[in-house]
Amino acid sequence: MSIPMEVEMPTPPRTSYAEIITAGREILESAGPEGLTMQAVAARVGVRAPSLYKRIRDREALLVAVAEAVVDDLAVRLESAGTDLTALAAAYRAHAHAQPAGFRLMFTASAPLNALQRAARPVLSASTALVGEADALHSARLITAWATGFLQMELAGAFRLGGDVDEAFAYGLDRLVRGLRQEK
Repeated sequence: MSIPMEVEMPTPPRTSYAEIITAGREILESAGPEGLTMQAVAARVGVRAPSLYKRIRDREALLVAVAEAVVDDLAVRLESAGTDLTALAAAYRAHAHAQPAGFRLMFTASAPLNALQRAARPVLSASTALVGEADALHSARLITAWATGFLQMELAGAFRLGGDVDEAFAYGLDRLVRGLRQEK
């Protein structure tokens, strides 16, 4: 006589990695980096926090995954903007305005280098076309640093002396591009 053995069936996953990252990005934007916790993400996706550890090692890994998703989104925006530095800067600015907390997260140690390199490619290509191969990296860094500083100040509400911020962004970018073009 054989005793029936109960076969334990694996439980289906209740959430996916993509859902976790989407929830993490939403929480980041609404509650900031300090609000982006394993518990908050678990609650958002409808599981208990220990269940998240099956997909995400810890909070630091969550920050890295969210940062990578934000940078990848930027890369897509930049790639679709073409090779004109003005269009690239507009896409960069739109990204910062759409995801201000994510934008700030990109400038932390949580942002993976490989993702940042992917996002840099369109700016490097446009800089190469503008100033040539030898100075492309310098040009890309100059434009990125200027735009990032401008956007950090804009998002923080630091431009309080009046005037049109959109015009100031266009003015600064135009001056940079014209200056770089002259050096070619």
